[in-house]
Amino acid sequence: MKNVGQRKQTYSNFFLTTVWKYGFMTTMGTENKTKINRLINQWTTGAPSATSYLVASGFGRDLLVKYKNSGWLEPCGRGAYIRSGDKVDWPGALYTLQTQLGLPVHAGGKTALERKGYAHYLPARQKRVFLYGPRGLALPAWFKGNRFGVEFVVTRTNLFPVDLGEGFSEFREKDFSVRISAPERAMLEMLHLAPRKVGFDEARLVMGNLVTLRPEVVQGLLEACRSVKVKRLFLYMAENQEHAWLSKVDLSKVDLGKGKRMIVPNGRYDPKYRITVPVDREGMTA
Repeated sequence: MKNVGQRKQTYSNFFLTTVWKYGFMTTMGTENKTKINRLINQWTTGAPSATSYLVASGFGRDLLVKYKNSGWLEPCGRGAYIRSGDKVDWPGALYTLQTQLGLPVHAGGKTALERKGYAHYLPARQKRVFLYGPRGLALPAWFKGNRFGVEFVVTRTNLFPVDLGEGFSEFREKDFSVRISAPERAMLEMLHLAPRKVGFDEARLVMGNLVTLRPEVVQGLLEACRSVKVKRLFLYMAENQEHAWLSKVDLSKVDLGKGKRMIVPNGRYDPKYRITVPVDREGMTA
């Protein structure tokens, strides 16, 4: 009788253990299914997700590898994933930098002006995307190179104070928006790279289109801008184009510095803004 009782107890324990294991595995399967559904549903279409962000959101690295091996995810360089079959362009990558990683980087200069329709007529060579951020800005490895079909030209500069919130805009792309420079700020950023990385004639053509700049925004940006060369060149070009908004800018509040600035060698000197600018083919000041 004792042996029978022991056998009954053993069978009972085995039955309970089996039921517990089955229930545990079922629960784990349900949890994993719920987790992958949550991951896919919260994913922004057209944008990668940084591994560090996914881990912080509750998706461990081993689980991400499992999702990759199962065909749900694809690696996007080192440190990021994309949804399998999703097409990711540079705005999506920039969105991830700005939102998931919180990096102070934005599309500016010529790129922002193109997005706003001010520079669409400029000749398209190799596609370049101009990004701006503060000095010391570090970008993740997965963002570098030409993985997104463009060449990133990243300018790390103190052209404006880091905490200056003026002169920005949003650009809608698919299911998300990215932060880009407003036209007023973008023009100043474009001139910051002239004539080394941006042609002087390109900048002049764009300035000719900027007939609707907001004088109050121009005022604030000129007062905050730390480059004497950029401010002088901006004002010189605006005056050359006879833009009406320029008359509403109070230049007495803008520090234009002292001394002369040479934009290009062997150019023509403008005595008002004390800069040497290129001369066009007809011998006139550009």
